[in-house]
Amino acid sequence: MNSIFFRATEWITRLVQLNILWLAFSLSGFIVFTFFPATVAMFSTIRQWLRGETDKPIAKTYWSYFKKDFLKAHGYGIVISFLGLVAYAHLIFMANNSEAPMLFLHIPFYLFLLFTFLTILYLFPVYVHYKIGFFAVIKQAFSIMIIHPLQTLFMIIGIVVTVVVMQYIPGTMFFFGGSFIALLVMGTAYQVFLDIEKKKSTITE
Repeated sequence: MNSIFFRATEWITRLVQLNILWLAFSLSGFIVFTFFPATVAMFSTIRQWLRGETDKPIAKTYWSYFKKDFLKAHGYGIVISFLGLVAYAHLIFMANNSEAPMLFLHIPFYLFLLFTFLTILYLFPVYVHYKIGFFAVIKQAFSIMIIHPLQTLFMIIGIVVTVVVMQYIPGTMFFFGGSFIALLVMGTAYQVFLDIEKKKSTITE
């Protein structure tokens, strides 16, 4: 019982420290310049924990990932930001063209938006786990999202429940808002990665 309590306390402490680091680094560049590198560093740190490497100083680990992936993270940030702007522009256009025939034409866009969002859920985990190229990361994230719908659904439900619960508990959004959701996403994706690697090793044997 004491062991479970200790481990829970240890994880809570880690997540609080990580979330504060994420907020501090994101805000240090007025969000625009540092949000994506800060987020990649958060996912990289969590992946390290999931691999059992929990003995290294959190701040030092986070800073090393932040520096290492600063430029590459901005590349994905540009893509995500561009897609966000396209979505926003389309929503504005739709608001000014609400006729029934026009609404029907928006269905493909909504599907594209849905698949884009679901792919982004896997984008950061895939980037920090696999050593592959820029576009290969996007392709791999999309493929995993399609092949593993249950895990994707679990992520979405988990994120929604987490956000709703945190709105009713003061302070939790500040201390856990980013890190807990990142743990949920990275933890789910990491299990998927392990399953994929296990299947590959079984096939090659």
